[in-house]
Amino acid sequence: MRLPESPGHKERSRWLHFIGEVAAGWWIVGLFTFGGYILHFNVALMEFVYLLVIVIEAIFCGFWQASVVSLLACACLDYFFYPPLLTFNINDPQDWIALGKFEIIALLVSRLSSRERLKSREAKLQHAAIEQLYELSRSTLLINLHQPAGPQLTQLIRRIFSAEAVAIFNLRSGICDAVGDWKEDEKELAKACYLQQMEDEDVLTHTSRRMLGSGADCMGAIAIRGVQDPLVVNALASLAAITLERCVFFEKESQVEAAHQSERLRAAVLDSLAHEIKTPLTAIQAANAGLSEVGKLNETQAELAMLVEDESNKLSFICTRLLQTAKLEAEEMVVGKDEIAMKDLISNTLKEMSGHMAGHRVEVEMPDPNLSVRGDRELLAMALAQYLDNAAKYSFAGTAVKVSAWESHSEVMISVHNFGPAIPIAERERIFQRFYRSAVTSRLAAGTGIGLSTVRLAAEAHRGHAWVISDDQEGTTFFLCLPQDGGRNQ
Repeated sequence: MRLPESPGHKERSRWLHFIGEVAAGWWIVGLFTFGGYILHFNVALMEFVYLLVIVIEAIFCGFWQASVVSLLACACLDYFFYPPLLTFNINDPQDWIALGKFEIIALLVSRLSSRERLKSREAKLQHAAIEQLYELSRSTLLINLHQPAGPQLTQLIRRIFSAEAVAIFNLRSGICDAVGDWKEDEKELAKACYLQQMEDEDVLTHTSRRMLGSGADCMGAIAIRGVQDPLVVNALASLAAITLERCVFFEKESQVEAAHQSERLRAAVLDSLAHEIKTPLTAIQAANAGLSEVGKLNETQAELAMLVEDESNKLSFICTRLLQTAKLEAEEMVVGKDEIAMKDLISNTLKEMSGHMAGHRVEVEMPDPNLSVRGDRELLAMALAQYLDNAAKYSFAGTAVKVSAWESHSEVMISVHNFGPAIPIAERERIFQRFYRSAVTSRLAAGTGIGLSTVRLAAEAHRGHAWVISDDQEGTTFFLCLPQDGGRNQ
């Protein structure tokens, strides 16, 4: 490992470098003086030659080196070229005028040269920084998105920018990844930057801290040591924030894709399960219907046969719902475009659900008896039947169930109202999710948690909406909103 140079050694090196530059200037002045004296150059030509030497010394070495060389040039002019020759006449005004000209030129040229060198150095640094930022942006596109981004990003920044140490706090994971020469109490600098919401520069340790984004879009914070240009640090932090945000988007897309695959698999399982149940169920229903043909049944046998028939019908209804749910989720069902009279739809559904509505008076309210909607008759009948089934299951005994249908802004609104336990606000969206059952109502009646999910799928297939409002005083109302001419396959 290379040891750092001591301050004394650096000072000696600087003075030796200074003396070497001055000696080179003196050697050139001496060379031109010898040539001019031998060739008998006039004073004006020698002043011009010396001026060129001083300008070159000022450009490449600096003002102080050029000043020392100008003193020698003035001495040579006075001794070898100003009369009387080979004699020093320091009081001659020509010497001071020449020295003044040399010093002014040395000062102006050295300042201009220093400014240009500084600009050139800054341009080179900016060019190098742009190349590093470009390399970082290109490298971040190649990181493994299936692995945590923090460790990969810190290693890239340290390698590309030759940083002493880098630390990144990822807000989403809550992890602070650090590489480089951090002390034990410095490894949480990035996390502290986020918690304090404060960006800063430590000039003693050359450590910069930046937020990765701002406000709700903040992805965390970064601490970096060894990169001193604030503009570069800002750009670097922006690239790090973009990379973390891209990783978040990739993670969400992966989760969505996994959810879609799970949904497709679940729909396939539901479809298979319903078909498998349909076959033995049909045999049970046929065998039960044949019992009455075998001979006269006594009262107990007749009750058992009726029970088998009722439960078989319920099971058949569930299987049909499973098949429809599977087709809706897989987007395989072709939505019909029949002109459906709402009066007929409601009356036919109530007739089919008459057995389920026992003990509840049903009221129908429809201001326009000619109200109609274009859609799939089977899907809408299933949705309405599910609302009625829910109302019968979860309403208080003896209370009425009210079915309403009306037109509102080119849409048909259908509602089913009943009095029962109120559905909490937090669960009013979740009850439309497949297999979810409210903790409040699940103990009141048996169920699968499938029914309301099929209603929402049927509504979405018609480009409509399904929702519920519920209150202890006003009761519970389920709504189905449908465009009058809507359907998925328009």
